Amino acid sequence: MNFLRKAKGYFSKGELVLLISSVVLIITAFVIFDRENWLTLAASLIGAASLIFCAKGHPAGQFLMIVFSILYGIISYSFAYYGEMITYLGMTAPMAVLSLVSWLRNPYSGESREVKVNRIGKGELTVMILLTAAVTAAFYFILGAFGTSNLIPSTVSVTTSFAAAYLTFRRSPFYALLYACNDAVLILLWVLAAMEDRAYISVAVCFVMFLANDLYGFVSWRRMEKRQKAG
Repeated sequence: MNFLRKAKGYFSKGELVLLISSVVLIITAFVIFDRENWLTLAASLIGAASLIFCAKGHPAGQFLMIVFSILYGIISYSFAYYGEMITYLGMTAPMAVLSLVSWLRNPYSGESREVKVNRIGKGELTVMILLTAAVTAAFYFILGAFGTSNLIPSTVSVTTSFAAAYLTFRRSPFYALLYACNDAVLILLWVLAAMEDRAYISVAVCFVMFLANDLYGFVSWRRMEKRQKAG
């Protein structure tokens, strides 16, 4: 009960509705289409919790993202989505560790529950674009060599994931928009997977909810940015 009171005091009514809705839909999809892959359910619920904390700028979101990345990498391996496996285990998880350190080192006004929002300049944006292009080109050939399923969308997922992870580390509100783009790609990937095994519908539903959470995350961070500037 004490935990619930704290959660109610920390999250807004809209955020609680978004979180509860995500949990309900994820569990419902699991019960209807899966009922066997409990790892998928665990990863989806942890991911949903991660995103709502990230939307608040809370470092706990990055810790949960590390756990989600490990579980999602295992799930991706099960369907030969080696691009997703390599991306999350070799890039997203390590970047989440760096982001966790960055967020802890840059609190807003000494408040550990909220990170200080950052703005990146045009020069750094150019560097990020060049790095993203290089990573995309390299992964296209790497994933092709691994015989990755649905190579093109898998490569696009790497592109959006890398850019999103970079912006998360740099504490930019636009990280959430890039992750929303990544969610759209992942919805496509897992819908294609579900055509062969309906159990993967639950994973697709998971990323539909992630899309809603990431879009809210961008709105929330823009509000944080304005509030921090005014304060």
